[in-house]
Amino acid sequence: MKTFSGRTIAVDQGRVDLFSDFENGGAMWTGSGDRERRRTIVFAQPFAEVPTVHVSLSLWDMDSSANSRAEVRADKIGTDRFDVVFSTWGDSRVARVHVSWLAIGAIKTDDDWDVL
Repeated sequence: MKTFSGRTIAVDQGRVDLFSDFENGGAMWTGSGDRERRRTIVFAQPFAEVPTVHVSLSLWDMDSSANSRAEVRADKIGTDRFDVVFSTWGDSRVARVHVSWLAIGAIKTDDDWDVL
């Protein structure tokens, strides 16, 4: 559990169209085996410390002729950015994916003092 003591808490959120491979015959749609797509998301304002980030699929368009295998996660989380990662494997065919994300954490304010 992450606790915040005497800090101002901020929430940043968004949605990203991660890919649309059926339109151009990309690897998520035409390939097989392990595949991954990654996109860096920059927060609207840096957090004071590494925030908690939640990601979820807001759209996934899968071919029904194969098993649907997928993982979506946040990676390389920093105070100013993180990577959203979608991966699939085997014979799964993924046409397109949209991901929603939410970051919650402490931010610095004008009332914060750095005492040496």
